[in-house]
Amino acid sequence: MSAATSTRELVHPLRAEIRLEGVLHALSDPLRLSIVRDLACAEGELTCSQIPLPITKSTTTYHFRVLRENGVIQQIYRGTAKMNGLRRPDLDALFPGLLDAVLSAASAQAARAA
Repeated sequence: MSAATSTRELVHPLRAEIRLEGVLHALSDPLRLSIVRDLACAEGELTCSQIPLPITKSTTTYHFRVLRENGVIQQIYRGTAKMNGLRRPDLDALFPGLLDAVLSAASAQAARAA
C-alpha cells in the first residue's frame, strides 16, 4: 500500500498489490458497480456528490472506500472536494478486458431490467 503522507491523503494499493479477488469483490455489489459505471462514463474525475446514490453519506463513504482499497478507483482531495477516478490503466494492465467485460455485462443487465 502506498502510505498517506498527510491526513488529507488517502491510502491506495500500488498497481502490483491489486488482486483479482479484491477487484471482483469490489465490483460484486450493485451500488459499487453503479459507481464504477458512472466513473467509466465520465470524461474526468467526479466528486462523491456527483454520483447519485440512494443511501446515507456514511454508507456511501464505505462503498467508495471498498473500491479505493481494492484498487478500482483513486481518490484525491482537491481543496475540500474528494475527487474520484477510475484506475482503468492499472486495471487494464493487470486484467486485460476485465473492466470492459464487467461494464458491458452491467449495461446489458440494466437494459434488461428497464
